Amino acid sequence: MDGEQTVLVTGGSGFLGGWCVVELLRRGYRARTTVRDLGREKEVRSNIGSVLDAGDRLTVLAADLNEDRGWAEATEGCDYVLHVASPFPPAQPKDPDELIVPARDGTLRVLRASLAAGAKRVVVTSSVAAVRNAGEGAARPERELTESDWTDPENPHLTPYTRSKTIAELAAWEFMREQGAEERLVTVQPGAIIGPVIGRDRSYSLEAVERMLTGRMPGLPALGFSFVDVRDVAALEVDAMTAADAAGQRLIAAGSFLWLSEVAAILRERLGPDARKVPRRRVPNAVVRMLALFDPGVRSVVGDLGRKTTYSLENAKRRVGWSPRPLEETIVDCARSLLGQDVPTVAAAPA
Repeated sequence: MDGEQTVLVTGGSGFLGGWCVVELLRRGYRARTTVRDLGREKEVRSNIGSVLDAGDRLTVLAADLNEDRGWAEATEGCDYVLHVASPFPPAQPKDPDELIVPARDGTLRVLRASLAAGAKRVVVTSSVAAVRNAGEGAARPERELTESDWTDPENPHLTPYTRSKTIAELAAWEFMREQGAEERLVTVQPGAIIGPVIGRDRSYSLEAVERMLTGRMPGLPALGFSFVDVRDVAALEVDAMTAADAAGQRLIAAGSFLWLSEVAAILRERLGPDARKVPRRRVPNAVVRMLALFDPGVRSVVGDLGRKTTYSLENAKRRVGWSPRPLEETIVDCARSLLGQDVPTVAAAPA
């Protein structure tokens, strides 16, 4: 790899964005990242510095997904672009457009600027939400889902977040086809991302583990997720930039499916006294549905109660040689990090 190559990561203050910057620097790239407010530059540099020394290889610029301003400067001279930034609220908004518009229009802004700047490839972070057709009333096939599966954005039962990720990814593929540049796009669909934290960002997945550890989750609902290590997703995104076989592909990045009760059991077994607040009792579905009447955050997951969805990783394995680390290792590293304990923060070795 040419050490002078420059890669833009949108949203470097976020959980995955920060780890993408770390992975790029670790492999010898020059990294550039965007934040909405340059007042967060010090925070971003501190987050990255907790893992490795960026030296003079990290640049932080201001750009907002809701505005055209700043994107030409951010992408200028970049060999590749990792578009990671996307809104993910703690509760679903009443107006879906609060999420859909910035997700879709922001993605298109980044793609336009990237093509104009001559970037060789853009890797867009989507989500398994754009694959699994989630939502109450949606039929789910009894098989592993693959990249050929798409969520129907017109399904009235979908959450605004699920619709935003699906619509943004569909718009990305349509735009790149119109530009005759489909081979310069790769989209990655991560599952529930957890792992060591390097900043204050707390995704929904991280909050689930944190709530268990702190006793703020009094019981365990019948919910499960295909968890995946943030370090492994970052490694896949960087691999996907240059892998010839990844051009024009969707790549699912989801680990094994675990019920929250199984995550809790791993925490109790591996952390001992540090897991004393992790709940044991189950919460009946009826109670969760009742809570959803008053809590928008709970309402967004009601459609997934008792449902297990799994994904095939064959495309990511075949295209870039990707394979996630054991999920138990990820869960323990995530928990120890949230508890303020030292954990291994080196990403997986490049494929």
